[in-house]
Amino acid sequence: MNSVFRVILRASFCLSVAASSFDAAAALNVPPPPTVNARAYILMDYDSGQILAESKANERMEPASLTKLMTSYVIYKEMRDGRIKLNDMVTISEHAWRMGGSRTFVPVGKKVSVEDLLKGMIVQSGNDATVALAEYVGGSESVFVSLMNQEAKRLGMTGTHFVDSTGMPNSDHYTTARDLAVLTRAMIREYPDHYQLYSMRTFTFNGITQHNRNKLLWRDKSVDGVKTGHTESAGYCLVASALQDNMRLISVVLGTDSEEARAEESEKLLSYGFRFYETHRLYAANKPLSTVRIWKGETEKLPVGLQHELYVTIPRGEYSKLDAQMKMQQPIMAPARKGVNYGSLNVSLDGQTVAVEPLVALQNVAEGGIFQQLVDDIKLWFE
Repeated sequence: MNSVFRVILRASFCLSVAASSFDAAAALNVPPPPTVNARAYILMDYDSGQILAESKANERMEPASLTKLMTSYVIYKEMRDGRIKLNDMVTISEHAWRMGGSRTFVPVGKKVSVEDLLKGMIVQSGNDATVALAEYVGGSESVFVSLMNQEAKRLGMTGTHFVDSTGMPNSDHYTTARDLAVLTRAMIREYPDHYQLYSMRTFTFNGITQHNRNKLLWRDKSVDGVKTGHTESAGYCLVASALQDNMRLISVVLGTDSEEARAEESEKLLSYGFRFYETHRLYAANKPLSTVRIWKGETEKLPVGLQHELYVTIPRGEYSKLDAQMKMQQPIMAPARKGVNYGSLNVSLDGQTVAVEPLVALQNVAEGGIFQQLVDDIKLWFE
C-alpha cells in the first residue's frame, strides 16, 4: 500500500467498525447491483468478507440440499482431526438406502468408501450417500445433526438450525443467505483441498453416471463450485464461487423459479462483483506496522501490528486513494502482553471508512527495574 501512515496518539479508541460495513456502492461512484429475481441473495468477497450486494440476506429460508454444505464441513473437520479417513469403508444401512430424492444408488448392506460417498453427496447430491456418512460419523443421523448445529453456532450462523443432514423440508430446518456465505467462506479457507470436489462435473458410481447440477461449472471456467439445492417449497437455490485474477467471490441465490434461473441470477451477481470491484491484501499478520513508546519497561520500544491479514474490497481503480491511520493508546505502560490491543488501524477511501482493525502488541515487554521506572516517571511528568 502506497499511502503513508498518520499516527494519532489519543487516550481512547473505538474498534466498532468492521470491513463488511463499508457500502462502496452507496458511498462512491459504483452502479447499484443488478436486479436479481430470487427470494434472497448475497454477494460476498471471500478474502475481505465485504458484502457487495444483498437482499433479505438475514431472512430465514429453507436451504434444501444446500444443507449438505454443512454436512460436508463437519465431515472435513472429522478427517482433519484424524477420526475418519477417505479410505474408510462405510456399511450402507437400510435407512440410508431408502432415502428418497436425489440418490447415488449405494447398495444396502455393502461397504462404500468415505471418498465415494463424499463425491456422491457433493456431485450427485445423493441423500442416500449423505445419510450414510452422517450415520458413520455420528452413529446416528440425529447425533450428527447436533454436530452440524454446534458448528453453525461456532461460525456465527445465527439464523440457522438443522434437523437433518440432507435438507428435506421441515419448518424447523432453516438458514439464511448470509449464513450460507459465511459457511462457504469458512469451508474454502479451512479445507481448500477438499473444496476441489465441488468443481467435479460428473461422478460415476454403481455403473450410473450423473452430472453436477451447477450449470455454471460448464459456462464459466472461473467458477469452481459450490452446491445446488431444490425442493418444491424452497425453489431452486445455488451457492456459487468463482476466482478471477486472485479475487474470489461467493454468491448465494435462494428461491428462484428454475435451474436456469438460479444459474443466470448467480451469473449476474458474480459478473457485477468482478466488473466493479477489486480486492487487495494490505497488511500481513504478525508483522510490525509501527514501533511505539512503552514506559517503565525493560525496553522503550513496543512493536504493534495486526493479528490477521487485512484485505479490503474497493471500487476498481481507487486503490491509490486509500489512506491508513493508526490511533494509539497513550501512555502505554509496562508490562505489555503479546496480543493485547493498544490501538487501532483505520483504512479509509475518500473519507469513507473501509476497515478498522485492532493494533496489538507483537511481543511481551516486562517491567523495567526500579531505576528505569523512576526515570520514566520523571519523563512522564515533563510530558
